[in-house]
Amino acid sequence: MDPCPNGTAAPKGMGCEPQTVLIGIVLTALIVVTICGNVVVCLAVSFNRKLRSLTNCFIVSLAITDLLLGLLVLPFSAIYELTHEWHFGPTLCNIYSSLDVMLCTASILNLFMISIDRYYAITAPLRYTQLVTPLRVAVAMFVIWVVSLMVSFLPIHLGWNTNGTGVQNTGLNNSLECKLAVNAVYGLVDALLTFYLPLVIMCITYYRIFRIAREQAKRINHATCCKTVSPALLIVKEHKATVTLAAVLGAFIICWFPYFTVFTYRGMVGDTVDETSQSIVLWLGYANSALNPILYAALNRDFRTAYQRLFHCRRVGPLSRTTPLTPIHLPHSRARARKQTRSVQEDKPLRMQVWKGKENSLTREATERSPAPSSGSSSSSTILSCWRGLWLAKFLPKRDMWIPACEEPETELKKRVKPPAPPRAIYCVFS
Repeated sequence: MDPCPNGTAAPKGMGCEPQTVLIGIVLTALIVVTICGNVVVCLAVSFNRKLRSLTNCFIVSLAITDLLLGLLVLPFSAIYELTHEWHFGPTLCNIYSSLDVMLCTASILNLFMISIDRYYAITAPLRYTQLVTPLRVAVAMFVIWVVSLMVSFLPIHLGWNTNGTGVQNTGLNNSLECKLAVNAVYGLVDALLTFYLPLVIMCITYYRIFRIAREQAKRINHATCCKTVSPALLIVKEHKATVTLAAVLGAFIICWFPYFTVFTYRGMVGDTVDETSQSIVLWLGYANSALNPILYAALNRDFRTAYQRLFHCRRVGPLSRTTPLTPIHLPHSRARARKQTRSVQEDKPLRMQVWKGKENSLTREATERSPAPSSGSSSSSTILSCWRGLWLAKFLPKRDMWIPACEEPETELKKRVKPPAPPRAIYCVFS
């Protein structure tokens, strides 16, 4: 039976056209998300000095590794997945396979080092700066890439991963297939060294982090049980920490465990797994590189603030609450200030809004105080104070612009009257 409904034979590996287009769209979206997400992480660290710390060195290393994977490996993997034909020659096939193994291994080992770093940060916060030093971080990153090279380029180009003595994909001049050969020794060593052993250590470290976080939450709850802090808020924070740890560890296991299970099975039993299953578990592992910027960066408060500064999503400065002050917003604020200045020049009444809801007109108050000798100076001083607040409003955002409180000066008239009520907050608003 023909795979396509019109009875025409489909090219090898292509299937029906709608299915191929759908797979192509999904793979392209995954590649774009992987590249863009990791580029944003690198830009956030480069533009924000607060993020340039030893703790974030492994996150930056992870982002660079996943970015290289998205640029150098995933496009070729998508083309080969859609056509099931390799048109770039056996030499480039071995380089592509080596890059694939090296970058995926480096990504996994970076995740492993992040868990170790967080473990020391939680369990030994006072000795963290002594345990995690720049030299040790540099050595750890060097070891990551050395191990990644030793399980990728070295065995593949020396033929250690094949069942024979030759290098994979050599001697086949017209072969359109590009697959990573796996024997029993290479499959076991690679899987144990780069996945199963790091997975066990990550489970232990994150479990201990979770226990310490729960103990700290219980201590805080016990210390604040008789105060105004709500226990429900502490429960919510504990729930968020649990969800974060579960998401980090769960995504790692879901994405990579099926692939390394199939990888080990291929080495032990033989290449008897169907092509569809191999493709699914392979791209599921690739998807972890798209999730890493979200799990290890976007869930971090400092990275979220850096993202907001980078994209100007909201105001993050000390004087702002909604949007950042950028050159785009300043002209609008100045235009609005000029418009309000013209309204003052047209002798519109200037009202005084009192905190308890009472309003008095400055012009009416100035008229009532006209017999007093110092009323003119009092009114002019109040207006000058409001003008000073208006000048300061030029440096405030366009939205929710307000004028600082105008302090009413003390005059001779106020001294002659009885003592006023307790001080109230007064704001100047132009009608």
